[in-house]
Amino acid sequence: MTDLALPRCPWCGDDPLYMAYHDQEWGRPQHDDHKLFEMLILEGAQAGLSWITILRKREGYRRAFYGFDPQQVAQMGEDDVERLMLDSSIVRNRLKINSAIRNARVFLQLQQEHGSFAQWLWAHTDGQSVVNHWQSLAECPASTPLSDSISKALKKAGMNFVGSTVIYAYLQATGVVNDHLRGCHLHPAYPH
Repeated sequence: MTDLALPRCPWCGDDPLYMAYHDQEWGRPQHDDHKLFEMLILEGAQAGLSWITILRKREGYRRAFYGFDPQQVAQMGEDDVERLMLDSSIVRNRLKINSAIRNARVFLQLQQEHGSFAQWLWAHTDGQSVVNHWQSLAECPASTPLSDSISKALKKAGMNFVGSTVIYAYLQATGVVNDHLRGCHLHPAYPH
């Protein structure tokens, strides 16, 4: 149950789904490759859309992309793409669907090369979350040198739909970056 009285980052508004995502997932350090892959697919799908649109379609994505199993997604082919183009439970964008498949293959390659995708990702911050101390949403950047660097590395490895803005949102979502505002009950400096 979500406590409506708790101070939150204002971007989640009063939508129960959005508040639950804010309270239970966003900004929490994630080291599980399965979850990191899920968020990579969802953040890529979100490009150009609102995050709440993707949250509302999350279960559709879960079904469409085999529970976010990168092994199975990497094996998807053109027949799967055509099937998903007819699936209204996800965003029916051919480029984004093909990107999820392509990115799954690169994700597996990075897992193999580095032991896990999490090890590869968290190595960019020496295994520690970057905790920012923003007072307002206006202070939060759309991208940073960290997201620029990770975006560049992912593109070089062969991924797409991983521009710096998408990757910064990904880093926030997976807790590599903690951008809860200082007045939010989930910011480390908030009085508990």
